[in-house]
Amino acid sequence: MMKLKHSVFFLMTVSLLGIVSCKKNNDTTGTPNPPVVDTAGPLKSAAVFPIGIAIEYALFKNNAAYRNTVVREADQVTFGYQMKHGAIVKDDGSFDYSAADELLNLSNASGLEVYGHTLVWHSNQNGNYLRSLLISNGSTSSTNLLPSGEFEAGTGTTGTGSSLFTGWNLLIGGTAAGSYAAVTGNNSSRALEATVTTAGANAYDMQAIGSGWTAVAGTQYKVSLDIKASVSGGKVRLVNQNSQYQQFDVTPTTSWASYSWTLTAVESSPILRLNFPAAGVYTIDNIKINEITAGPLPLAQAATNIDTAMSRFIRMTMTRYAGKVKAWDVVNEPMSDGTGVLRNNSGATTGDAFYWSQYLGRDYALKAFNYAKAADPSALLFINDYNIESDTRKLDSLIAYINELKTKGAKIDGIGTQMHISIATPKAGIDNMFVKLAATGLKIRISELDIRMNPNNQAGFTPSAQNLSEQSDMYQYVVESFKRNVPAAQRYDITVWGVADNDSWIVTVLHREDFPLLFNSNYGKKPAYLGFLKALKTP
Repeated sequence: MMKLKHSVFFLMTVSLLGIVSCKKNNDTTGTPNPPVVDTAGPLKSAAVFPIGIAIEYALFKNNAAYRNTVVREADQVTFGYQMKHGAIVKDDGSFDYSAADELLNLSNASGLEVYGHTLVWHSNQNGNYLRSLLISNGSTSSTNLLPSGEFEAGTGTTGTGSSLFTGWNLLIGGTAAGSYAAVTGNNSSRALEATVTTAGANAYDMQAIGSGWTAVAGTQYKVSLDIKASVSGGKVRLVNQNSQYQQFDVTPTTSWASYSWTLTAVESSPILRLNFPAAGVYTIDNIKINEITAGPLPLAQAATNIDTAMSRFIRMTMTRYAGKVKAWDVVNEPMSDGTGVLRNNSGATTGDAFYWSQYLGRDYALKAFNYAKAADPSALLFINDYNIESDTRKLDSLIAYINELKTKGAKIDGIGTQMHISIATPKAGIDNMFVKLAATGLKIRISELDIRMNPNNQAGFTPSAQNLSEQSDMYQYVVESFKRNVPAAQRYDITVWGVADNDSWIVTVLHREDFPLLFNSNYGKKPAYLGFLKALKTP
């Protein structure tokens, strides 16, 4: 039965390809495409340059249909998130490469190369950490905003009731087993002792929930506490949360020691929680939350700190993956839409947004490329941006900026054009872009291709046969224009930004009703796949 279903699908797709092929071609050169009869994949076998697909960590790891589709069709993958600053850099400035390492190893084990994305961007940064580098390490206010963290108020010596420690709700749930007690503290009469007999499946299965404290969003605070543990290698997790989540992990020693966490408040009434995700006995005392009252650093010192943070991230990341990741998006989306000026921000930023140029000026990208070259001289280094097929001013400004950087000595090997486009994108603009990019002599890649069928965000949209045909035609046109206008020696790769329609960032992040990719939700090939494949096979 399964073989019959596949045969019927093949006949349907061949028939549809015939319909698409018989449409009038919109090639602005007026040259018709030669007929292509062979519809057999995979994509990577039809191309003389690499075919890439952007992947998501959980789907590639856990969804066999997703993973098998990628492995069958692609030569290389780009991680949607795991190699970005925000995924790796923690609030205290430490680096965690565990997810990136695992996904890289899974990809390599499947025979896939990994393209590095991305080192310097204005989004998906750990903005809290970067903004902490702009503040002096000056004094904090003397007022403890969490007085219950002294653990002096309360009655009794053991239990989980709120009477043991006033202002604290002590919980043991899930698969955790343990107990709480009041013991002598660090130079105090009372402290919280948490005995984790069996760690729960979740970090929060055993947790102490404190009372809420008053914060001002965007203001920095210092959370300090004293901890000792019965064994080394345990963990206490501090969580600051109401509707927003912030965490800080402490690995305590067997002697009393002080630990601090500088956080930027993201809401006005958070609650401090202590999670106990590892077995052991943990004694906690003298929790204080104090507002950091020092003002911003002088601009020169702030710029030095930000420069050091950029250099460190690029150096550590590229060195770690040298020989495994052979090409990188070093600078991502440097130009502003419409104006063509360098992207900047003169105001305060929150969340994961951070504008490197705000502190390092116009040469922030020069610094990034210089650091990248020093970290891995053998890697290919790219600059990447979007909308340059439809925004001529942005396209010209990007090329001018690249020439400026190269004149100053930057090693720039190639340019990525993202091409998040739609079936309504003017084809003349696509041709114009490839012609101008190719004229730079650099390697050119289509870095994040997807094609929306519902650019006007029509509610309840369901693609018609005409929509599917138009999308197939546009995928075909993009690939043919790339091949026609970019000399073979300059074609680096084409990467499609996602696998199945329902996994697309346009659906999951932008929450649009659309179907922008090559495969449907069952990982079946759409007409778009056939248009893409046809263009690859066309001489």
